[in-house]
Parts: sequence; C-alpha cells; structure tokens
Amino acid sequence: MQAAQGIQGTDNNRGRGVGLGLALVAAVAFGGSGVAAKPLIEAGLDPLHVVWLRVAGAALVMLPVAWRHRGLVRNRPALLAGFGLLAVAGVQAFYFAALSRIPVGVALLVEYLAPALVLGWVRFVQRRPVTRAAALGVVLAVGGLACVVEVWSGLSFDAVGLLLALGAACCQVGYFVLSDQGSDAGDDAPDPLGVIAYGLLVGTVVLTVVARPWGMDWSVLTGHADLDGTSVPAWLLLGWIVLVATVVAYVTGVLSVRRLSPQVAGVVACLEAVVATALAWIVLGEHLSAPQIVGGAVVLVGAFIAQSAAPREAAPPAEAVLPVVPEQPVVPEEPAEPEHPAEHDGSTDPSAAGGVPASDTELSRSGGAS
Repeated sequence: MQAAQGIQGTDNNRGRGVGLGLALVAAVAFGGSGVAAKPLIEAGLDPLHVVWLRVAGAALVMLPVAWRHRGLVRNRPALLAGFGLLAVAGVQAFYFAALSRIPVGVALLVEYLAPALVLGWVRFVQRRPVTRAAALGVVLAVGGLACVVEVWSGLSFDAVGLLLALGAACCQVGYFVLSDQGSDAGDDAPDPLGVIAYGLLVGTVVLTVVARPWGMDWSVLTGHADLDGTSVPAWLLLGWIVLVATVVAYVTGVLSVRRLSPQVAGVVACLEAVVATALAWIVLGEHLSAPQIVGGAVVLVGAFIAQSAAPREAAPPAEAVLPVVPEQPVVPEEPAEPEHPAEHDGSTDPSAAGGVPASDTELSRSGGAS
C-alpha cells in the first residue's frame, strides 16, 4: 500500500514538473509575439490584419487536428465558441490593437491584471468572500499599474491604448477559466488540442468579419520590416508569430493549465510580461524608466498574491463527509443454561444422566461451548 502511494506521489510530482515546464514554454512563446508583430504594424499592416494573419495561419496548421476531433462540435459547442471568442479572438485583437498605441511591455503588464479581475468576479459577481491576501494582491497590482503608466506625468501613455490592454486582460480571464473546463472529467474530458483547433477556427471567423482582410496591404508581407535598425523579411516575422507565438504557445499553455490549475498556470504565465518586456528592450530598443520597471515588478507580485490567494471551492456539508459506520451483525443471545442438564436439547445424554461431565469434544459438537 505504501509502495503504491509512493509511486502515485512520484507520478504526481512528475506531472506537476511537466506542467510547470509547459507553462514556462508557453510564457516565452507568448511573450515573443509582440516584438515580432510590432515591426509588421509599423511597416504598414493594420493591427487587426496582423491578428487575422496570426489566427488564420494557426487555424490552417491545426486543421487536421480539428478534423480528427470533429465530435467536439456536437458535444462541446459552447466551450468551443467561448474559447474562440475570448481566448483567441478577444485576447489577440485587444492586445494587438493596444500594441499600436503603447509599448509592448506596458500592454502585457496591463493584460496581466487578469488575476486581480478573477478575484473581482468572485467577490462582486459570485458574491463569495475574498481573503485579505487576495485584496492585498489587487491593491499592489493597481498601484504597480499606476507606476507603469506614470499617472503623475499626465499624457505619457495613450488612454485608449490602456483600455484596449485592459480588454485583453478581461478576455484572458476567459482563457484560463475555459482552458480548465472538463479537466476533472477523466476520459470524458474534451481533448485540449481539439479545443485549441476549433477555438482558432472560431476566432478566424470572428476576426474575418471584424478585420476585413480583403482590404489588407498584402505587399507588406513580400517586403522587409525594421527590427530596431535591422531589416528582417516580413514573412519570417509572420512565420514566428503563427508557429511559435500561436500554435506552440496555445498548445503548451492549455496543456499546462490541465496539468496544474488555472491559478498556478496563471502565475507562471505572468512571466510572459517579463519576457516580452526584456525582448522589447533588447530587440526593439523600448527602454523603460526606473519607476516603470519597479511598477511592472509590483504588478507581477500583486498578480501572484491574488492568484495564490484565490478562494477554494466550498467544502461539502458536514453530514456528507461523516464516516460510514458499518452495520454490526446481530449476534443471537446464548440460551440460558437449562435447569436440568439431563434435559438439555430435549434429549437424554447418558453421560449427563450418570453424573459424568461431558468431554470438551462433546460440548463442542453440541454447541454448548462459546
């Protein structure tokens, strides 16, 4: 028994380690999307057109996976629609639109207010209590955001850009919640790769209506984009966005949520903001001031505290967890010793009649010994 428990504990630790590794890969992959997309936007592509290229290209890559798991359309239509609208179309559209107005690192840092927004949903919509540590995390995140946007300097950042980034944060809440749907259903859980594939297809349909790619300047993709003074083929940047920053990022991200939990995966995913800010600094030359760097760190700390302190599900009622007491078998009472041993069991025992005590063997056979 102890050996079996030890093997199970080892498997759990191994699974958790794999989940953390997947979450780190997802954070790095997602974090590299902005530094590749912004040069394309500056080269002349509309932000929504870049989003459409990203999602449509990834959907094309994942099309064989969608066909393999086509049963999900019948079994989980709401999940696929929600994932496509929020986790794919919503997050990407708001984020890329924000990139056209504010720096990459700032857009991501605002987007990662999502952990605090989850707690706001729990407290004010579900009306469940929130711990003091969770409230502290929200306060730190908002205070850090104030440093990032440098509210004391007035118009340092575009207010519209900040609102767009906040919209991405709201949609990211849906990403973490929907990625965990059905993870406790065992064999009946929806396949994560199928959910991603159909989410990308739904996102492509939605973004086609919104972005209207038929009006896109396709010639930009045949030219070059400026990467902080370095000329890079536009198609190479687009390939990175589609394959690494979308397909690899979504696959590893959803799998990490399934192996860990939305809370733990969300905390690790906050590293995306750090990765994106560092890459933007190195690759794009977007230098941030000291207060902005400190504010970004405070935002991440606040998000970490808020996620870690998320309230657990309510415990089942006390009567539901009481131990089950096994029913005791009914033991018949021993018959009283007869007044006249010679008349026991209604028969005449020669030994008893003669005053000689019966042997132990005889008592055992007659049922007289307990």
